[in-house]
Amino acid sequence: METAARAGQFSRTDDLDLLLRVMPERVRRAVEGDPERAELLEIVLDLGRPPEARYPGGGRDLGAEPVSREELDAVVERVGRFGADNRAGIERTLHRISALRNRDGAVVGLTCRVGRAVFGTVDILRDVIESGSSILLLGRPGVGKTTLLREAARVLADELSQRVVVVDTSNEIAGDGDVPHPGIGRARRMQVPSVDAQDTVMIEAVENHMPEVIVIDEIGTRAEALAARTIAERGVQLIATAHGNTLDNLLQNPTLSDLVGGIQAVTLSDEEARRRRTQKTVLERKAPPTFDVLIEIQDKDAVAVHRDVAEVVDRLLRGDPSSPEVRRRTAAGGVEIEAPPPEPAPAWPGVERRREEAAGPPARPSRILRVFPYAVARSRLEHAVDKLRLPVYLVDDPLDADVLLTTKAQERRRPKRLREAEARGAPLHLLRSNTVPQMEKFLRSMFPEGGPARDREAAVADAREAAVEVVHEGRPVELPPRGSHLRRLQHEVATEHHLQSESRGVEPYRRVVIYPRGETGGR
Repeated sequence: METAARAGQFSRTDDLDLLLRVMPERVRRAVEGDPERAELLEIVLDLGRPPEARYPGGGRDLGAEPVSREELDAVVERVGRFGADNRAGIERTLHRISALRNRDGAVVGLTCRVGRAVFGTVDILRDVIESGSSILLLGRPGVGKTTLLREAARVLADELSQRVVVVDTSNEIAGDGDVPHPGIGRARRMQVPSVDAQDTVMIEAVENHMPEVIVIDEIGTRAEALAARTIAERGVQLIATAHGNTLDNLLQNPTLSDLVGGIQAVTLSDEEARRRRTQKTVLERKAPPTFDVLIEIQDKDAVAVHRDVAEVVDRLLRGDPSSPEVRRRTAAGGVEIEAPPPEPAPAWPGVERRREEAAGPPARPSRILRVFPYAVARSRLEHAVDKLRLPVYLVDDPLDADVLLTTKAQERRRPKRLREAEARGAPLHLLRSNTVPQMEKFLRSMFPEGGPARDREAAVADAREAAVEVVHEGRPVELPPRGSHLRRLQHEVATEHHLQSESRGVEPYRRVVIYPRGETGGR
């Protein structure tokens, strides 16, 4: 049976007649005569109770006569073998029949779920799926996660000609039997012999069949989460579902939080805690997320899209709100997108995570930029900083850095220290080569057009305002931290006003203090 769920929007195929063939005759007749059978969710057969048909709005009995032992046995015989998970199916359909057993192992109840292949539901997320990003789907049972997985596999395999492998643990995605359901298109299907072997089959799919995309339903164990990370690190796009309704649920699940980077408690030094204005013990993301995008399926026509999982998790752990992009399917069949409000500006608006050298210029930083160079010629970098006269300070500890700087060759090797620093959320910038021109290009990207000139103007203006204040109020004034060349200009301003000045503190917080005439001070 094929029906249009909404004109011009999507269609579905349910093969309901094949499910009814294995039902008791009286159950089959009752369902066939029901005008709402297109919305049927499942048929429940419990020994000694009337058979029940369940719909989105509730259930109803299919007659008054209770289900007999003979009727149950007849259905089990027509269905065939049940697996270790007490599930069986009907070949080349998506129907799922699950058994309830007594202490002796005899079947005393059956839940016969109607499986439907829905075509067209992927339109609400098509651009995200086609982007190549790894996607994790969350949502309550029955909201349509598996349906979306099936449709995504078909679109990627048939319309984009991608090499897609479906890891089908309980034949939920591609149906029962050796021939997969046409709902997955030309995607290939790997069946999983038992639930506890899913992680092994996931790795086997990558090693043996060279997929570009792997589709997985219900990642639920630590071993499966680790297998998913291994797959993502090999450059394969992952589209999967996991237990949980929202990102908050997932973060609180110690088994599955690794899918979004994991959480660890970190004890900060006193200085770092003051710099961050936090307590000494804070929660931080432990590693890069396995999935780039997380989608919360709210209902069949509405989803919430978290575009940058790493950034979203970091914000949540800092206690900052993070609003997703909300998408809704309209009555006319279109998709309405509600963009999230602008996120609060980070402490360093000029620092962004870059994986390519050609990124556009960021906003100008408002203070000294602290850089941790890894496998970068330090003397060359210092020469570039001096040449451009920029407020940049090179630090020896990655935890003190505003940005990590390394080469593309080092990033490919993924050394341990670099992995650990990046896992703590430090932004990363790559140089194509270890040369001064490449370093100058990086520095200029961190200080957009006019940055150095504006820094000089700002430093001089600060010093002049401070000098006027010192003369009129007769007390010392401390200026914001500046680089050595800017401090030199501020000392000159103090001298022009016949005032004394000195530099105090240690880099990168060294700053100028201007004193009234005659007070202790000086360079």
